[in-house]
Amino acid sequence: MNFYPEFLSDNNREVSFIENKTIEKHLPSGRKGKEIKYGYLLISQSPGYMGSQTSSEDLRYTGNNLSCTSCHLDNGTKPGAASWVGVTKRYPKFRGRENKVSTLEDRVNGCMERSMDGKPLPKDSPQMEAIISYMEWLSEGATEQIVQKHAGFTNIEIPSFRADTLIGETIYEKECALCHGSDGEGIKIDNKNKVYQYPPLWGYDTYNNGAGMHRVLTAAAFIKGNMPFGQATVEKPKLSDEEAIHVAAYINKFKRPIKSNSQKDFPDRKLKPISTPYGPWEDEFDSIQHKYGPFKPIADYYYQQYGLKKKK
Repeated sequence: MNFYPEFLSDNNREVSFIENKTIEKHLPSGRKGKEIKYGYLLISQSPGYMGSQTSSEDLRYTGNNLSCTSCHLDNGTKPGAASWVGVTKRYPKFRGRENKVSTLEDRVNGCMERSMDGKPLPKDSPQMEAIISYMEWLSEGATEQIVQKHAGFTNIEIPSFRADTLIGETIYEKECALCHGSDGEGIKIDNKNKVYQYPPLWGYDTYNNGAGMHRVLTAAAFIKGNMPFGQATVEKPKLSDEEAIHVAAYINKFKRPIKSNSQKDFPDRKLKPISTPYGPWEDEFDSIQHKYGPFKPIADYYYQQYGLKKKK
């Protein structure tokens, strides 16, 4: 007890939820605080702590120079941007991509292998434990209402039209190129390293083709609720569903890293999202339609054949 006074505390006491929690204002003291801060550095400065900028090859797990917060905006606290607030209360859960009940550690490694185009973290590694601690800290005191508010992306109506990359290009140049570059190359913080202020959206320093963001409907939902950055929110998007779908198609028409063994995803192929651009599929729609639509006929097919209501 002298060495671990926290054993005397009431571990079941209720903790009030803090909205927009920050490392600067709310970090607890002691060993736990250090672990949480390490988790924060791993997710917010990923290239420097588990990527190409690390001093040791043994610490390099990411394959690109994105940070986790390139998608999980506001350090994982923004609703509609795959927020981590409440995520520890949503796992374990069944996931169709693996066709099993997955832990939160499994989910983190899914991002490591796809969005970060890297390799999985050992589940008992200091990095994984720190990342989970950071997520737990963000989720302290979250009610069910808060958990649901922060879950996933905003909704997109499944369209009956095919996404048009030419329309998407016009929208991209108007709304996206200022931050992400006309060639999708992103903007780096400075010239000394490869850390991005605004991430690249295509090319070989971004998410691979196995990432959820490579699906047009998933990317469109993220774009609608968050882009242009600093202007759009879930409650007040700037782009319509149709505009978000067109620009998502444009972004995802370009080359990017290829995920190995992607054909093993979704062992039960009926559970594969309808805008997954790589096969095999449990239907006869071609790869172009799975990538660009129209998606409604595919959704109708799965409802009529299997009773499955697909939203993405």
